[in-house]
Amino acid sequence: MPMRRVVLSLGVLLVFFGGGTAHGEADWSLGFYGGRAVYDTLREVLSDREYADSYAAALLVGRELTGYRHYLRLEAEGQLVKHFDLMNHFEVNALVVLRWLPFPWDRYLDTSFAVGEGLSYATRDPAIEVEKHGRTSQLLNYLLFELAFCLPQHPRWDYFLRVHHRSGVFGLFDGVSGGSNLVGAGFRYRF
Repeated sequence: MPMRRVVLSLGVLLVFFGGGTAHGEADWSLGFYGGRAVYDTLREVLSDREYADSYAAALLVGRELTGYRHYLRLEAEGQLVKHFDLMNHFEVNALVVLRWLPFPWDRYLDTSFAVGEGLSYATRDPAIEVEKHGRTSQLLNYLLFELAFCLPQHPRWDYFLRVHHRSGVFGLFDGVSGGSNLVGAGFRYRF
C-alpha cells in the first residue's frame, strides 16, 4: 500500500534528522516549494525548457549539520512531494546539501548557492520518466540545484529557485539511464 511506504519513509527521515549539529545547537528550517515538470535533460533545463502538464508541491524540513566559517554550510533535508496532473504520485526525498554562502552583494541581498545529493522514492513509477525513457524505478538518485535569497534585515526567511532532478545515474540505479526534472520556486523559514 503506497501510504504505508510514505509513512515509513517519513519515519526514516525523522531518524535521519535525529542528531545534533557540530556545535550542539539545532538549526532547523521548514519550507515549501512548487514547480512544473520539464521534458528537458538536466543540461537543457536552464536554457530551453519544454514544459509538461505536470506540477508538484513539496514540503521540506532541513537541519544544519555543520559549517566551515562563513563560507560553507552542510545541511540535511527531507522532502515530501505531491505530483499532480500527468504525474500523480507522492515522492519522498532525503539528501545532504552543500551551501556556498558568501557573495559580494550580500549586504544588499543575502545570496547562497546549494547543491544537494540523496535518494528519491516515488510511490509509483513517474509517468514522464516512463514516457521519456521506456522504464524507470521507484528508487532513484536525487539532485537539487538552488539559488536562495533573503533580505539582510529578515535573515530567517529565504526565497529560492530550484531544479529538482531524479535519475538513474547512467544505469547505477536498477539499470535506469534517464530521469525527470522540475523547475520551481519556494520559501523557507529558519528557526
